[in-house]
Amino acid sequence: MSAPRIAWALTGSGHYIEECLEFMLTLDNVDLYLSQAGEEVLKMYGIELKSLKDTIPVYRDKAASAPPVGLFYKGYYHTLIMAPTTSNTVAKCVLGIADSLVTNLYSQAGKCRINSIVYPCDIAPTMETTAPGHRKVMVYPRPIDLEATAKLRHFPYTQVVDSVDALKIAVNQRLTSLL
Repeated sequence: MSAPRIAWALTGSGHYIEECLEFMLTLDNVDLYLSQAGEEVLKMYGIELKSLKDTIPVYRDKAASAPPVGLFYKGYYHTLIMAPTTSNTVAKCVLGIADSLVTNLYSQAGKCRINSIVYPCDIAPTMETTAPGHRKVMVYPRPIDLEATAKLRHFPYTQVVDSVDALKIAVNQRLTSLL
């Protein structure tokens, strides 16, 4: 078996999606996992799925049982990164719901004691984000979404980050710790 890899999951959040993907593409040994909403968001932001597939392995949410999650049990991945992550996915992870490819990845990573780094889209009561068309907009996450993010911070083997810069630092620290 080759050296363990990173599983990078993309959900339906556009929160700094271009910056997250740009960083992801600088890393070696990464597989991209897309939720159905993640695929839709790529289109909304003008990001071509084909160009990603030409660069890295891409797994899409096309099966009810999310078969690729079995790779966690084979030691194929050392880290799961979910960036950016919707409030819906965060809420499901907090409640233990694993009914999609991405929520299954998080569930199985936790069961295998594999570290996860999560960049939620809802991290503060008032935030600036990028909408399709490179427009900056203000958003105001609901208290329930902020509460779910706060709860996720206390999950074992989970590190929640609040910015793309913090994501880069966390991933680089994780990679350094594996050397």
